[in-house]
Amino acid sequence: MNSSSRKRHRPAPAILALLAGAAVMGVSACGTGGGSAGASTAPASSATSSATSPAAGPTPSASASAMSTIHIKSFAYTDTDAVPAGATVTVMNMDPEAHTVTADDGSFDAVVKAGTTATFTAPKKPGTYAYHCAYHSNMQGTLTVK
Repeated sequence: MNSSSRKRHRPAPAILALLAGAAVMGVSACGTGGGSAGASTAPASSATSSATSPAAGPTPSASASAMSTIHIKSFAYTDTDAVPAGATVTVMNMDPEAHTVTADDGSFDAVVKAGTTATFTAPKKPGTYAYHCAYHSNMQGTLTVK
């Protein structure tokens, strides 16, 4: 058989569809869409949002910040360890929708767009602070300030 009589193999349509789907998912995971984001103000602390992806590499103070990070995944909070009064708390949203970390007493409020992180300042008074998502009433957590 010579090379001109060989048939070239084409990828199966299913493989092409799989690759295209993976590419679309990869691109959409980098977006910042999702959810309705409202502007909120907090009387005792401020929230800062950044377009940093949760998959970003570790920072120089990764071990210190890991202790004061609230993760949001599958519409649930993973509470952080106790944080010092006035500490910066990072919120990492790994969901495809926006969420908030809103203190029940109004002492802090952070709006976190889908796939991004935000920070807020922990209250200066030690204690236990209940918080919730303003968009999803079933989401609740607790922040302990030492």
